[in-house]
Amino acid sequence: MEELRSSAGFFAPMKGSPTVATPSPPHLTTPTLYPYHARSTGKPFELDAAFVESFRGVPPPFGFNGLGELVYLRTYSRVKPNGDKEQWFETVARVVNGTYRMQQEWVEGNDLGWKPDKAQRSAQEMYRRIFELKFSPPGRGLWAMGSPLTESKKLYATLNNCAFVSTVEMARDPAKPFTFLMDASMLGIGVGFDTRGAGLATVRGIDQSIPPIVYQVPDSREGWVDSTRALIAAYFEHTADLVFDYSLVRPAGQPIRGFGGVASGPQALLDLHERIRTTLNPRIGKTINVTAIVDIMNHIGVCVVSGNVRRSSEIVLGEHDSEEFLNLKNYGVNPERIAHGWVSNNSIFARVGMEYDNACQLVQNNGEPGFAWLDNMRGYGRMGHGEPDNRDKRVMGGNPCLEQSLEPYEMCCLVETFPFRHRDMHDFERTLKFAYMYAKTVTLGRTHWPETNQVMLRNRRIGCSMSGIAQFITEHGLDELRVWCQRGYNTIQHYDEIYSNWLAIPRSIKTTSIKPSGTVSLLAGATPGMHYPISQCYLRRVRIGKDDPIVKSLENAGYRVEPTVGSEATTVCVEFPIDVGRGIRPANTVSMWEQLSLAAFLQKHWSDNQVSCTVSFDPHTEGPQIKHALDYFQYQLKGVSFLPNDGMRYPQMPYEEISQEVYRARRSVLKSVDYTSITGMADAVPERGCDGDSCTR
Repeated sequence: MEELRSSAGFFAPMKGSPTVATPSPPHLTTPTLYPYHARSTGKPFELDAAFVESFRGVPPPFGFNGLGELVYLRTYSRVKPNGDKEQWFETVARVVNGTYRMQQEWVEGNDLGWKPDKAQRSAQEMYRRIFELKFSPPGRGLWAMGSPLTESKKLYATLNNCAFVSTVEMARDPAKPFTFLMDASMLGIGVGFDTRGAGLATVRGIDQSIPPIVYQVPDSREGWVDSTRALIAAYFEHTADLVFDYSLVRPAGQPIRGFGGVASGPQALLDLHERIRTTLNPRIGKTINVTAIVDIMNHIGVCVVSGNVRRSSEIVLGEHDSEEFLNLKNYGVNPERIAHGWVSNNSIFARVGMEYDNACQLVQNNGEPGFAWLDNMRGYGRMGHGEPDNRDKRVMGGNPCLEQSLEPYEMCCLVETFPFRHRDMHDFERTLKFAYMYAKTVTLGRTHWPETNQVMLRNRRIGCSMSGIAQFITEHGLDELRVWCQRGYNTIQHYDEIYSNWLAIPRSIKTTSIKPSGTVSLLAGATPGMHYPISQCYLRRVRIGKDDPIVKSLENAGYRVEPTVGSEATTVCVEFPIDVGRGIRPANTVSMWEQLSLAAFLQKHWSDNQVSCTVSFDPHTEGPQIKHALDYFQYQLKGVSFLPNDGMRYPQMPYEEISQEVYRARRSVLKSVDYTSITGMADAVPERGCDGDSCTR
């Protein structure tokens, strides 16, 4: 530890650690370090300006024939003070600077010894590895890290992907789990919740004997959340009614500074308040039930979506023997839920050895419920490595994509690596150092929720994930993936032991996962998580506002643009021809059993959290086998969901298989898009939760 204590924390050369140098970016003939000479404390960290400037004009290695760059510009490129949009080299600089400033604040604040020169060398390597898309912070980090949200407002919760809240203690404070979910969702965090509060709190109703109170809603996230808390509390505490004044809430269409996008206006909040009343009024004098809990959470999700200017991601976990829960998405039984039931993925708390028949009958119809084995989540890290150690015994659920085990009010940061972009194992191990470093740094930032800080400071849970797994297997084979998984996992544990000791914080209770990915994998041209693509070549369709200045540039570059079919008169559909790599297998040739086997493989060799896996299946040939498959894989997985592949086709599908000949013909007419000439582009609106439109369905 003496060698480490004389260094600068995350930037120390460590005995026994990988020492292979990272390759130089293509514009540099030899690696160039730009020393940072300031040695006094108190000066915020900054990457050397000459180093950052050397990347100006270097083509970023975005994937998928322009799609990756489009996704970057629309989702993660922030508007600079001069009104221009960030370029990739500037976004990476902002993210790396923000990361090392968080480290610096912690190290200096705890008198642990900050070494600017070592920090500069380390930061430059992190910069290169993000720029080259060998790894990426989560979409949340690309958008928020180093921005005013973290630099000025210290709103570090925005850097986390996911959270979980239990309703099991709602008798103490019935409004608390609902308002936590709303607050987190409005920050873009995907939230899981359970129904274990059903029957524990009585809906007493509004006290009509006292005059109502006028409640003026502030025009802020906090104002919306507090107004919702006050209304729910009034129903459970039998206090005065509330008459809401929405006059301060900005009108629809006005920009939301800091968080991107435009305001939905007060109508979304007004509707939420009315839906809460409609949900709770029939329960007055009774305890809250499963349906009411889920309905209120789903209504909150609809409010957060608010006209498609935000995203919302929820999962609800219910009891496997609750007919009420199992029927929540049976719209023949509950037709009134069709307007809001779509907001959450629904999964059951499965138990090893249970009878799966009833749930599997529902799965064959619409893919839900999913399955979460809570005992496996609590008892094991990577599965298949001995007896359960129960180190995660406080876990009560997971995030919307179910790649993270979580305690109540716990949040987690996920970071994504792309093994297929590395030349060898040593190169990958070096990347893992910086991917780990980013995620661990996020745990240094306090949130504005005391309960969350209490569990996060103790657990320091992170999720180092991998995408492009199908591409890696195609190129290198499954056994090579096993080697990379095992060595990579050990590498992360090595760094976690040393850095956690030096920073005087606990080691992370768990460190690895496989997330489903979304837009971040598009940046890198990677297949998402463990999933296989629809085919080697396909069209990926993206909807864009027809008046967006980027549309004309895409047309000029040869991309096919057409009006959106249906009622979306304000949008157009852009087609991107994609080739994910020679020899890759189409998803429809990978059986349900093989998909489950790959998930179990990754749960054994890589993920000590969980593997997010949505298994596509043929409802006719494989549907009847699901219960048998669960009998086998309940001992190897912590969670899984299913999606029937019914072969349904409709105009302008997001993915459409094409031949290599069609791909080459489409590709031959494309030119580079000149994004630099585009003016008037709006600020980025980040994806929410796990970076995709939905986690599993």
